[in-house]
Amino acid sequence: MLVQIRQVLTREEVAHCRRMLEAAAWVDGRQTAGEQSAKAKLNLQVPENGPASRELGDLILRALGRTPLFSSAALPLRVYPPMFNRYDTGMKFGAHVDNAIRYVPGTNGFRMRADVSSTLFLTDPEDYDGGELVVEDTYGTHAVKLPAGDMVVYPATSLHRVNEITRGSRWGCFFWTQSMVKDDGQRAFLYDMDMAIIGLRQALPDDHPSVLALTASYHNLLRRWAEM
Repeated sequence: MLVQIRQVLTREEVAHCRRMLEAAAWVDGRQTAGEQSAKAKLNLQVPENGPASRELGDLILRALGRTPLFSSAALPLRVYPPMFNRYDTGMKFGAHVDNAIRYVPGTNGFRMRADVSSTLFLTDPEDYDGGELVVEDTYGTHAVKLPAGDMVVYPATSLHRVNEITRGSRWGCFFWTQSMVKDDGQRAFLYDMDMAIIGLRQALPDDHPSVLALTASYHNLLRRWAEM
């Protein structure tokens, strides 16, 4: 399941992120990659424990908290501290699958499962050529290139890549979520149900029997499948 979420950040928040990142130190992105991913990765990142990452990470987490569609799609239990990367001309990230388990920085070895991957775009599409996020799933191949402030959410089990930049620079934020529902199929089913419930509520009163019945079924399935 691939879900695009519009305007996670306002234009003012995007501009603030860009100003802070322009003043930040950048390091080789392979420092945070696994053994397999490091062979395919050519980009730059802001150090995870640097002040820019911490401040902007908090901003992103607050933005997620006001974004209901992210909660519906990811059903988050834990969110890995957001990280920030850039792809300049000639940079790319070859096909790979994200690591299943992540050690959370700043903790005493705490680990979380990466169920859902998210990429939040901080550069508008017209400012660079190439740089599409290409995600492969059971429904085919999807190339994603969104306006600054928009985000895409997709299963961390997906094979994906970032195409080579041929002009300009692509800046973004990325992170992983441990979902309450680790199975991709079950999570997608619940997302579809939630969207159907929202549609029904727009057409019918909240106390309509069909709204109540579908809402009850959603929560009972979530109760059955959720891991806390």
